[in-house]
Amino acid sequence: MTYRLLVALHLLGAAVWVGGHLVLSISVLPRALRARDPGIIREFESGFERLGIPALLVQVVTGLGLAYHWAPRVAGWLSPSTPQARLILLKLVLLAATVALAIHARLRVLPTLEAATLRILAYHIVAVTLLGVGLLLAGVAIRTGLLL
Repeated sequence: MTYRLLVALHLLGAAVWVGGHLVLSISVLPRALRARDPGIIREFESGFERLGIPALLVQVVTGLGLAYHWAPRVAGWLSPSTPQARLILLKLVLLAATVALAIHARLRVLPTLEAATLRILAYHIVAVTLLGVGLLLAGVAIRTGLLL
């Protein structure tokens, strides 16, 4: 896969993943909390998951290709000696945190979700959104040097 195609697919995945979570956090979640209705979030999630999960998977696959482009020695990702390798490691840590929160939500929070436990899911949603924005900013920084 060419570098430009990797970047384009990675950005498309980021647009879906981060954009969807921003909509969820800023629009859907406050409405669900006000109404104390977890069904509002379930309805959004049921539609978003069909696009969001594949978008995340595209980001992981293309992200690994892009990481290899910027730091061809995989061992360098875990003991980073360049700014790009440090950002790749940061992205891997943010991705691991995202996956951990998703697993916890899927196995522990969602099966018992009701109005009384909606706030716990809200913390997960906001955290995953912030992690997604962090992933996006780290990705921009790899290419542009932003925040270095």
